[in-house]
Parts: sequence; C-alpha cells; structure tokens
Amino acid sequence: MKRMMCAFVGVFLIAIVVMMQVAGKDIDKTGYIKYVEFNVTSEALKDAVNLDIESQDSDNKVDFITLLAYLGAKYGGDFSKYSRSDMTEFADKIKSGENIESLTDDMKYFKYYSQAYGAALNGMVGNFSEERPDDSGNAVMEEKYGVRWFSPIARTFPCSSYDDFGAERTYGYKRRHLGHDIMAAVGTPVVAVESGTVECLGWNQYGGWRIGIRSDDTKRYWYYAHLRQNRPFAEGLKEGNRVKAGDVIGYVGRTGYSSTENTNGIDETHLHLGLELVFDESQKESNSEIWIDLYAITNLLESHQSSVVRNNETKEFTRQYDYCESNDDN
Repeated sequence: MKRMMCAFVGVFLIAIVVMMQVAGKDIDKTGYIKYVEFNVTSEALKDAVNLDIESQDSDNKVDFITLLAYLGAKYGGDFSKYSRSDMTEFADKIKSGENIESLTDDMKYFKYYSQAYGAALNGMVGNFSEERPDDSGNAVMEEKYGVRWFSPIARTFPCSSYDDFGAERTYGYKRRHLGHDIMAAVGTPVVAVESGTVECLGWNQYGGWRIGIRSDDTKRYWYYAHLRQNRPFAEGLKEGNRVKAGDVIGYVGRTGYSSTENTNGIDETHLHLGLELVFDESQKESNSEIWIDLYAITNLLESHQSSVVRNNETKEFTRQYDYCESNDDN
C-alpha cells in the first residue's frame, strides 16, 4: 500500500511538472521561454491598447503589454475570464502612481507573461510619423502615438476571416494549422504588418510562394504564404531588404501544396499569415518552433490599413503615404 502511495505521488508530481511546461511557464537553465499560448481576446487587446493611448497625457503612463501580462498572470493565461473592470482597476492604480513591482509582487508568473506577450506585441504601439494631405492637398508628415502595425491586407480591398488557428490540415501529413487564413481575391496587395528584414523569399511546397520577415528586435518572424502565381512578390523585393510597416510586399494567390514550383494547389484564394516567436535562435527552423494565434491581433489591425496606389504601366501597387517610426521602448 505504501509503495502504491509513493508511486501515485511520484506520478502526480511528474504530471504537475509536465503541465507547467505545457503551460509555458517553465523556463529551464537555458533561460529562455520554450512555449507560449497567446489566448488574449480581441476585446482585451483593444481595451489595453486604448488605455495605453489614452494615458499618454497622464503623468503616469500605462503600457498595454503590462496590462495584458497582469491579466495573464491573474487568469493563468485564460482570457475567457476577462473582465474589463479587472483591467481598468489595475490601470487606474498605475495612473495614480502605484508601483508596478509592488502591485505584481505576489504574482509568480507576471514576469513570464511580460516576456511572452512582449515578444508577441513589442512595437505594435508607439510614436510614429505618417504622411497625410493637408487642406491644400500638399503632403505633410504628422506625428502620432498609437497603433504602428498594419493589417496585412491593403485598404479598400475586401477580405474576411475567422479564428482558424489549430484547425486540422492533412496535406503531406496530419497537422495543426499554425497560422491565420485571410480570404481575399487573387492579386490583392499584401502589406508588411510591421517593419523588419526580409529573411526568406521563395517557394515552399506547403506555403507556395512565401515571404518571411523578421522584426527589428528579432523576436517575431512573420510568414506570408500562398502568394500569387507567376508574380507573387512586390517588384524588386529581395532577401535582406528592409521593409517598413505598411509597405506592399506581395499579392494574394493560392500557390502551394505541391513540390512543383509555381503550382496553384490551394482550393481557395487566401493569405496565410503566421507569427513565430523566437526567444533563442535554436528555436528557428526546429521542432521547438512557437507559433501563436493571430486572430486578436489581425482583428485589431482591421482598423489600421495601408492605403496603396496602382501603377497602370507596371500593374504594381505601392504604399500611398510615407511612414516613419520613432525609436522608443513601446
């Protein structure tokens, strides 16, 4: 009986350890995060961003990632428990001058969620300058604070989507869908969600013509796939190029699901958008890749789209207004 009890306790303890690792809250001696589930809802993300923006005139500013990390620690990452009052009460304490460290001192996983959500969202909100026409029609640069990332689909082009992260895919082998599909017509301009460097460009039998862009802080790898047959990329785009958020980088298509290059193997025309978090370079191109659910992010970005113009001679689209990000910590 005693042996059985010891065995039961041992199995129970092992199960707890495994659960903690699966929850992504276990950081071993290597010192970097191995797993992230990004379950932040669209409502919570929008509320956090709005509170951040609204606080910029306050003496004590609120950071949207800090708000989300606090709630992540409070809810154990389960944002089905989200209550706006939980967020606003915490934000009010910060604005009143209370110290964040003391407010989160008893939250064991606040640091983890700060790092995890920071890797996913750093740079999405901050200072930037954007070109706009003045009353005389002349282009002027206007300084702003707000959302700096763009929807991957250019302004005025129709699109639709739903939260399909984790859905089953069977081409090649049975697997989970580790991205977000956005339905749009062939030739719809695809724009860079955030600024970064083109890390890969070319054919992949699963993604077809695809582009991989690494963020400036190297934590995010954006994957744009199933691009248009024959003319998938923006003219002149090459590996190593730096692109700005809102730049046209390619065009929606349905290539992929074939080892033969330039094949339309996808039934429905759409953009596959993926976001991989990279805490250590050993995770890139490995069995330990961390891909997150993008639905809340793309839902937020639907209200921030890049305007584009068409060159009738080349039939290429380019961004209409210039854009420049300011270097800051947000």
